[in-house]
Amino acid sequence: MMRHINKVAVLGSGVMGSRIACHFAGIGVQVLLLDIAPKELNEAETKKKLTLEHPAVRNRIVNDALQAAIKSNPSPVFTKDVVKRIKTGNFTDDMKRISEVDWIIEVVVENLDVKKTVFEQVEKFRKPGTLITSNTSGIPIHLMTEGRSEDFQKHFCGTHFFNPPRYLRLLEIIPTPHTDAAVIDFLMHYGDLYLGKTTVLCKDTPAFIANRVGVFSIMAIFHIMQEMGLGIDEIDALTGPVIGRPKSATFRTADVVGIDTLVKVAKGVMDNCPQDEAIGIFKIPGFLQKVVENNWLGDKTGQGFYKKTKGEGGSKEILTLNLQTMEYGPKQKPKFGSIDAAKPIEDLKQRLKMLATASDKAGEFYKQFHAYLFSYVSHRIPEIADDLYKVDDAMKAGFGWEIGPFESWDLLGVAASVKLVEEKGLTVAQWVKDMLAKGISTFYKTDNGKKFYYDVASQAYKPLPGEGQFIILENFSNNIIWKNSACSLIDIGDGVVCFDWKTKMNTIGGEVLEGLNKAVERAEKDFRGLVVGNDGTNFSAGANVGMIFMLAAEQEFDELDMAVRLFQRSTMRLRYSSIPVVVAPHALTLGGGCEMCLHADKVQAAAETYIGLVELGVGLIPGGGGTKEMTLRASLEFKEGRIEEEPLKDYFMTVATAKVATSGFEGFDMGVLRKGHDEITMNPGRLIADAKRSVIALADEGYTRPVERTDIKVMGRGALGAMLAGVYAMRFGNYISEHDQKVANKLAYVMCGGDLTEASFVSEQYLLDLEREAFLSLCGERKTLERLQSVIKTGKPVRN
Repeated sequence: MMRHINKVAVLGSGVMGSRIACHFAGIGVQVLLLDIAPKELNEAETKKKLTLEHPAVRNRIVNDALQAAIKSNPSPVFTKDVVKRIKTGNFTDDMKRISEVDWIIEVVVENLDVKKTVFEQVEKFRKPGTLITSNTSGIPIHLMTEGRSEDFQKHFCGTHFFNPPRYLRLLEIIPTPHTDAAVIDFLMHYGDLYLGKTTVLCKDTPAFIANRVGVFSIMAIFHIMQEMGLGIDEIDALTGPVIGRPKSATFRTADVVGIDTLVKVAKGVMDNCPQDEAIGIFKIPGFLQKVVENNWLGDKTGQGFYKKTKGEGGSKEILTLNLQTMEYGPKQKPKFGSIDAAKPIEDLKQRLKMLATASDKAGEFYKQFHAYLFSYVSHRIPEIADDLYKVDDAMKAGFGWEIGPFESWDLLGVAASVKLVEEKGLTVAQWVKDMLAKGISTFYKTDNGKKFYYDVASQAYKPLPGEGQFIILENFSNNIIWKNSACSLIDIGDGVVCFDWKTKMNTIGGEVLEGLNKAVERAEKDFRGLVVGNDGTNFSAGANVGMIFMLAAEQEFDELDMAVRLFQRSTMRLRYSSIPVVVAPHALTLGGGCEMCLHADKVQAAAETYIGLVELGVGLIPGGGGTKEMTLRASLEFKEGRIEEEPLKDYFMTVATAKVATSGFEGFDMGVLRKGHDEITMNPGRLIADAKRSVIALADEGYTRPVERTDIKVMGRGALGAMLAGVYAMRFGNYISEHDQKVANKLAYVMCGGDLTEASFVSEQYLLDLEREAFLSLCGERKTLERLQSVIKTGKPVRN
């Protein structure tokens, strides 16, 4: 089925509608965003003596909603200019324009009658064959098609985006009995490849998959909390990053989503799922009912389970609700022995195993919670999904769990966990016992880099869909051809190897650089090319700041010099290898991680890549080839008829302000990614596979080793004087500190090629030497040491 999406119409411009529109615009699609026309003038319009027929009034609701979305934080757009692709209008005047689009997405209020009224209007103008979908979180999809034409019904489906659509990866696809199979296949494929979503095919059951299991989990936690006498701060300490869940944990998540929304979903399950064996868990506890009655609904009303206030001196303070007194008080810092012992364990799976077997109060909480969770998800197969992997995918993509429920069950042992469930007075579905009786002890297995799941219907393993399109490095544990304690080199097939590393925040130290050089060496000898990438939460937060601080504080400048030389040689080894090297960054890609990208033959970046050279934030300049590379890129933009200092100034400001791209797309605007050369992958699950394909394409084109550059044009004293004057003006205006001025002056000196009397052509090594000398001189500054120490103490990477 050949179908192309060039233009979409989004009907409804509320929080979800406006942000869905922004996401489509972000991937290059033209968007028509419509909403109702106002029925009365506001105060400003009355003062201007406008009428209800004035165009600005007719589209006020939709335009205000779009502007509010654009200004919101986090931003719903990859770059600000994508808004140009969104045209606005209203249902009364502009519904006829939906005849021009390829996909109509309804996102009006959660009311079946309202939706049916909108669909009646849509049917008048929609051209046959156009996709029509509803973004609903709970209304049965099949009820929406009543009274509609056969063509409408064939092309209609539920598409449940999660908020915010740019960042939460889940897209639930919910067909009706009338939906054409080709439409389902198209939406599953388009959502994955173009929208970057984990697309999960759901049954038309109340709350679908993610909200059904996710809200059950929250309600079960409320139940356990009351049973064990725990408080809000304790629960959020137990259910956050320590077990691979978002920082918002449980109660903060409720505040963000909206406590009324949580209650609505829970009541919806109670009303519509009378056969649910755990229906009692969805009963709204007294404290939750009281919070709703008080209109403390979370962020939307300014307070919920938490409340932001101003403390002494105007500083922000977050207060926590005491559920016994219903009064707010200072946040408490809970203490659990097992949590303190587990935090240093970097590997989440090992950490979760330890916590689940702990003997303290935290351990008892985890035992109780996992018993509830495992029991519940076992009974949801095949009610809400035929395949268990869909439940895991939905929870990971929709609720930000790093490990899904059935994956957690595997981790803690299926048979042992069944005993735990039964000890807690709960049950597991019979199919789990039948599976164990057949001698099958896990829900998943990995074989030769491929992952298989247990199919309940056939009682046998089946390969996960999309094998070959997705490469999950942990599935290739048997393909490691070299490793040290920090990193490994993995054969990912077709003559391509992947260099992977696992350190705290994926920082880059001596062992990682050793591995990187080894990876290039082995790839040159035995393979077609190399991917540099990992499955970590972040690609890399940069160089090992602790090592730099230690050497600088102890004035071990010879060792520091050797370390900087090693980093420079390593990035240059990437640039000048005899095989193609593709770097695949995602999430935080700072400092040294960015320098890896700058020296790659090609960068295959995830859409959500936050990349930049941030060293000036700690009083240094980029020392792993980053300063050299930005100078080289500036020289490539020197064109006849253009003032040559302009591109140099632009690149200088990018580095001097420690600018970080807020998306991979913005990386092109900054110059850290190259337009027409580097590429973006929307779905991060495809990133390593796409990088591998890029390596193969470069190899097939007849890759040859590049020649080191000796023709980099630097501007010398002429540009240096102007840049130093600009830095001085910033200092004089009190925009930067004295130390910032010193660092910026060093950066300008390197990027201008030093104190040359005129513009000259220099080599990469010449610039690397200047860069290294400047870096080392700044390591001896007291202010630099103080900033390095601050980063180590807070554990937070430098950001602009």
